[in-house]
Amino acid sequence: MRPPGMGQPLLAIEPASMATAVGRAVLPPPFCPFGVGAAKVVALKATVLLLLTLLIKAKIRITAFSALGVLLLLLQTLVFLAISTGLGLAAGGAALYASQQRRNAAA
Repeated sequence: MRPPGMGQPLLAIEPASMATAVGRAVLPPPFCPFGVGAAKVVALKATVLLLLTLLIKAKIRITAFSALGVLLLLLQTLVFLAISTGLGLAAGGAALYASQQRRNAAA
């Protein structure tokens, strides 16, 4: 006689066939009432829905930050033009003032 665990199972009958052998029906797992195939389909649908939600969220964020980037670029350009115009006017005023001072000194 062999000791247990040396190649032969302790029970010669599988648990599912033992349940039917006694006259009981085999019940589905308690956390999956519709069977394993249905659970896989539901899990796959949930995963696809989650991934689509994340994709849409990323697209919205990209669009929003792209629009924000365009607005900031426009604001930066307007500020640059305003500052350069102000500096140009200041330089022109300084040149006009210097030329008037030279005319007054020459006269």
